[in-house]
Amino acid sequence: MTGPTRETVAVVVVTFNRADLLARVLDGLAAQTHAPDAVVVVDNASTDHTRDVLDAATVPGLQRLHLTENTGGAGGFHTGVAAAHEQGFDRVWVIDDDVVPAPDCLAVLMAQDEACVTAVREDRSGALVEKAATRFDLANPLHARPKRSMVETDFGTRAAMPERVAVENVAFEGFLVRREVIDRIGLPDPAFFIFYDDCDYAIRAREAGYTIWAVRDAVLVRQLDFDQQHDLAGWKGYYMYRNLFAVHRRHGRNALVRLKPWLLALAVVVLSPLRGGRGEARNVWRAVRDSRDLATLSDVARPARPA
Repeated sequence: MTGPTRETVAVVVVTFNRADLLARVLDGLAAQTHAPDAVVVVDNASTDHTRDVLDAATVPGLQRLHLTENTGGAGGFHTGVAAAHEQGFDRVWVIDDDVVPAPDCLAVLMAQDEACVTAVREDRSGALVEKAATRFDLANPLHARPKRSMVETDFGTRAAMPERVAVENVAFEGFLVRREVIDRIGLPDPAFFIFYDDCDYAIRAREAGYTIWAVRDAVLVRQLDFDQQHDLAGWKGYYMYRNLFAVHRRHGRNALVRLKPWLLALAVVVLSPLRGGRGEARNVWRAVRDSRDLATLSDVARPARPA
């Protein structure tokens, strides 16, 4: 008798001008007790010393994809997942360039006989900072924010978590999927550029019938603080609003939820003197207008049609 077939796994890392953080990620991947079969690094046209870091990397199976323009995290993950899928790997593990996996992180995830699993993040002090939603409500139009609860607030500490927790969205910081998921729902959508591409992908997976499990003992250490919410008047704020509105348009469970972006935009404009001022007001109106172009999945992200 022969034993069970070992599943292959490719890691996809997307980076842009964060060479020193990338070096830590690659060191963490090189130290995995379950060695990945390939590590696909998508370099979004970095202008720092990213190439030097990759030249010095000792991680096995390194593949380098140097893009000629910055396609954002969404474009990078689209490119990297497509490359891993085309090469026939059984699973694909997506990692951002600002997290470092514990040595047994991949081994713990690979031991889960599930199509969709994700690691659980902590900060450098060891505090739980896993913001994956345990409830992401796209049915109630009265909820300004669809994320109603998350792992961090539900449990407080990693020790208080059960071994696995079902989550309704993820970050592309430790999400592991089997190729059957990619076959069925397609690729990450590069149209998002940054923010909510991972949320959209998780919702698409759940709409296809998959459960996503956050695995307590698969540890990722986040190297940076969460500060996105403080840039609502800047260029990041535009993408945060636009893409959140696109998620409502794509996945809202009823007409009122799909119309909610207009109400949210109006509320932001009214409150903008107390928040981000004219910059945030301009961002939100541009975002609600431009989100109409993202109301449906991009053609390049759709699953391939059978030959």
